[in-house]
Amino acid sequence: MSGSLLPARRRGLADEVADRIREAVFDGGYAPGSQLREVELAGALGVSRGPVREALLKLEREGLVHSEWHRGTTVTALSDADVAELDSLRAALEQLAVERVVAHAGDEDLAAIDAVVRRMERAADEHEMVRCDLEFHDAVYAAAGHRRLHEAWLAIRSQVHLFLLTRIGVATDGYLAGIPAEHRELATALRARDREAALALFAEHRRHAFEILSGRTS
Repeated sequence: MSGSLLPARRRGLADEVADRIREAVFDGGYAPGSQLREVELAGALGVSRGPVREALLKLEREGLVHSEWHRGTTVTALSDADVAELDSLRAALEQLAVERVVAHAGDEDLAAIDAVVRRMERAADEHEMVRCDLEFHDAVYAAAGHRRLHEAWLAIRSQVHLFLLTRIGVATDGYLAGIPAEHRELATALRARDREAALALFAEHRRHAFEILSGRTS
């Protein structure tokens, strides 16, 4: 067996292909609206078209790509309606997560959230900062100690990543400087177990990104 196929023994080649394509999107290699051609992807990854096709179906279920019979597969470009739906769903999930963290999180959970903020403060560029932003929310949902809530977050995580990439595509002024401070405030409110302050700060954090995206065509 070729060395390039060794990971298939663990997870399956289509999963690895999906990971590679997902990372390329998140790294900015494929912008929203970019076409993803099976033949080109198969050639670049050194695999047949079958695993690529399976991988694209997986990414479509995540909401990261979109397929149409006359256009093929493209990286999802979030419409204003998509942005609004993601924002409202995040708000619902995040409220429960914050309330549970305030009420139930242990010191180790809170330390994990703080650790992500420290990584944010060292982020070298916008793409690294976006990854840290997602990792911060991963840590919050993990600290909530609610399995189904965590699964609901994972179901939209790729779309939220795309949401944040779209946000930095619209405006980056002050992004690297401001985002760590915002998240330090969120972490501090959680550590203080101040429910009202935490909910208000998380809502403001979402509102800022939403307003940037909702005003992108104005």
